[in-house]
Amino acid sequence: MKRLLRPVLVAGVALVAAACGDGAVQVPVPQPDTATQRLCEGLRLPEKVHGQQRRDTSPKSPLTAAWGSPAIALRCGVPRPAALQPASALVTINGIDWFGYPVDRPVTFTAVARQAYVEVTVPPKYNPAGDVLIELGPSIKATIPEKPEGQI
Repeated sequence: MKRLLRPVLVAGVALVAAACGDGAVQVPVPQPDTATQRLCEGLRLPEKVHGQQRRDTSPKSPLTAAWGSPAIALRCGVPRPAALQPASALVTINGIDWFGYPVDRPVTFTAVARQAYVEVTVPPKYNPAGDVLIELGPSIKATIPEKPEGQI
């Protein structure tokens, strides 16, 4: 397993979660192309992640999901991370390559080398973040096909 420790700026994507409570979590909805949207709409996510119950997102969208408070947030169909380069360090967990950024918290991981980019933001409360990625991996692997070898 490779580890990513490079600092990278996050451009234009901010998760605005409710500080506490069980209200809907504000998660920006990605705007993918039609083919990517269809893949993402097929994603069947668990009701619990890291022991946390699934929450509503606002605006409501099949491309977003959240669990717990503070929220673990998922967005499917996001653009390729601007900082992702062929030489970027990736973490491979159960056959899924993840690009993590930034080094400070919360960390956002993007599943790469798939036909749709899936972004997961993990607040520090849920460390190690890898546990969250392990739990979400089977859903992503079953729904979002890999890109041809060598493409990220």
